[in-house]
Amino acid sequence: MSNRAIPAVGVAVAAAAGYYLYQSGGDPKAAEKRLEADAAKLRSKASTTNTSEVQNKGSELQKNASVLASDARAEVERLANQAKSKGSEVDAKLEAYRADAAKKLEGAYAETSSKVNEAADKFDRNVQQGAKEAKGTLSSWFGGK
Repeated sequence: MSNRAIPAVGVAVAAAAGYYLYQSGGDPKAAEKRLEADAAKLRSKASTTNTSEVQNKGSELQKNASVLASDARAEVERLANQAKSKGSEVDAKLEAYRADAAKKLEGAYAETSSKVNEAADKFDRNVQQGAKEAKGTLSSWFGGK
């Protein structure tokens, strides 16, 4: 081969590989199956005898079925990954709601606790004031100051 033919063949091979990868959605196994199916199709077209034509058609059908199966597998994997990502998004939102609710509950607890303590202190002051007044009144009856 000449020096120009080698890079040209390399570019053609790279272009074919890129084409098959693109057609199969980036899945190398599906690209390989698609390439095999196309090769079987070319073999069947090049065949001239009836017996080999029937065999090639069967082979071509097998390859096409294999391509369809690998495409279906790739689509199922894509959908499963999409479902997992949606599930993760829902989990993240639920966690954010839970954290927000926990903060609100803590705030409400702190506010309520503060009000209860304030009311208890006020009640204690009133009870102590009432006790002082009662003690003063009782002691004045019995001659105390």
